[in-house]
Amino acid sequence: MAHSAHLLTIRINDWLAQQLIRLIARLPLTLSQRLGASCGWLLAQWPNRQRRNALINIALCLPELSREQQLALCERNLREFGTTYFEIAYLWQRPVAQVLAHIREVRGAELLQRPAGQGLIVLSPHLGAWELAGLYLAAQGVTTILYKPQRYLDALIRTARSRSGAELAPTTGKGIRMLAQTLERGGAVGILPDQEPKADKGAVFAPFFGVPAFTMLLVNRLARRSGAAVIFMFAERLEDGGFRLHCQPAPAGIDSADDVEAATALNRGIEHCVRICPAQYLWPYKRFRRRPLGMAKLYTATATLPPPHGNHAGD
Repeated sequence: MAHSAHLLTIRINDWLAQQLIRLIARLPLTLSQRLGASCGWLLAQWPNRQRRNALINIALCLPELSREQQLALCERNLREFGTTYFEIAYLWQRPVAQVLAHIREVRGAELLQRPAGQGLIVLSPHLGAWELAGLYLAAQGVTTILYKPQRYLDALIRTARSRSGAELAPTTGKGIRMLAQTLERGGAVGILPDQEPKADKGAVFAPFFGVPAFTMLLVNRLARRSGAAVIFMFAERLEDGGFRLHCQPAPAGIDSADDVEAATALNRGIEHCVRICPAQYLWPYKRFRRRPLGMAKLYTATATLPPPHGNHAGD
């Protein structure tokens, strides 16, 4: 009985969330962005987990900033955080051509081109409008995107992400094989590279802004096996409601036989992207949830901020 009630609750919540998304998607993009920014501003005004996590991450990753600068960046970031989740309704629900029309510029577009038969691994961090980056990539040709099945809105998200032609690969052994097969055929694969892996196998600790972060080796394994080129791509949000796509080459070493060297190169590539528009990164995410042996946990109810200009040795 309890299990049935739980499933019913999930279905009801899922239905309500779908209706809310469809309602927000009817708004002009700039209006939904303003509403999201207002909600994010409210989030920045009192203690909560998102604000705490963002402040901890910003202080750890950008210790060169003063405390005042860190606080100001956190407030801007939470405004962008709200904007991201409001504009997603528009990006998911509006026609693809209408969504892609908001792209004002693509910097480094030549990196999306490669010799016939060579695969391409495109890494899109949680920066700016990552849903838009995925839609744009799939519109360029054969694309498979790694996708983590969701508890809520799963069917809606799968439909939204595949409507410009992408095939979605689940985060399972079958999904990894789908990515490898796409690369063998000379297609492109899309991966969000800055999530913490769940399993011990296939991941190592590597510095991310100088802080040890549990980092995936999937990109390294795919690149070495397929010989595919690796690039980073993200969609920077502009003030007029448009977007600027950035394509950047991956740092040297991302296909290294040394796991730590490869993971370090991966994180360095993410850092390069984040520094272009740091306020638009997903700082509230618990990127350092898992810690090396002997290091204290960071995201606890009693967590305090690191010193403004301290080093990471005593984290």
